[in-house]
Amino acid sequence: MVQLSKALAMESVRWAFRCGSWSPSCSEWLLAARCVQKEEKDRIDQFVFAKDAKSAMAGRLLIRKLIAEKMGIPWNEICLQRTAKGKPFLANEVSCSSQKQYTFNISHQGDYAVLAAEPLLQVGVDVMKTVQPGSSTIADFFRIMTRQFTDHEWKVIKSAGTEWTQLDMFYRHWALKECFIKAIGTGIGFNLQRAEFHVAPSHIHVGHMYRETKMCLDGEEEEGWAFEECMLDSHHHVAVALGKPDGPSQKLDDGLLNPTPSQFITLSFDDLVASAIPMTEEDHEYWVGFQSKQEAPGRQRTSSS
Repeated sequence: MVQLSKALAMESVRWAFRCGSWSPSCSEWLLAARCVQKEEKDRIDQFVFAKDAKSAMAGRLLIRKLIAEKMGIPWNEICLQRTAKGKPFLANEVSCSSQKQYTFNISHQGDYAVLAAEPLLQVGVDVMKTVQPGSSTIADFFRIMTRQFTDHEWKVIKSAGTEWTQLDMFYRHWALKECFIKAIGTGIGFNLQRAEFHVAPSHIHVGHMYRETKMCLDGEEEEGWAFEECMLDSHHHVAVALGKPDGPSQKLDDGLLNPTPSQFITLSFDDLVASAIPMTEEDHEYWVGFQSKQEAPGRQRTSSS
């Protein structure tokens, strides 16, 4: 059984797509729109800014790619729905004997959309870009966010060095908290101070995956969860929460974890739609609507053909 668990753990999926540098052509955007469900296409069209529309589209394509390629359900037969809290899930019936079952989670923030998926574990993922906080200073921003972290976490954040490295450490902690909350499916009502992170190592580097950070839940070290971290680039932190399957065990069995954390693979648009089967007719007005969107608040889009 342990050998089977280890074999399945090797099939962890970690994908990233750089939305920030994606300037879709007309053909790309219309193909993407044909490869998601109509209700999702319409929802994406409602975003005011192109940046948000691209991120949402990438997220849906990542999920459908996972289900088509890893679970073997044809792209055009995949039915995605949302929970009451807005979390997407696969509504298709899955045969336990003939199809692998994955839990999955997506996140999009900054310049990336990311997906993490596991066959045997609860999973949550969060990506955070280190950016200067709006119109306030870093010190004022920290004051506003005081209640989101424990005294220990603030000590680690504020001892990180310069204000910028402190901000970077802040977003590292924030990604860890968010991925845990997403994995357990708890919304706004969760008190973030209940989950205290003890990050390790103190510095993480681009191109490496780490699984050393520990979490204390309500003051006790939590052995039922593991946390993976990486930097997609010098500004984007990603954290993945991996939780024990439902059952009586209180400790996450090492046999369920890949001995070496899986690296995030950055996909191209062609990779995203490699298994896609269009489900609707081409709608040129959808491109016209996308072209009319401003890229992001305060930024104008550049035209693509």
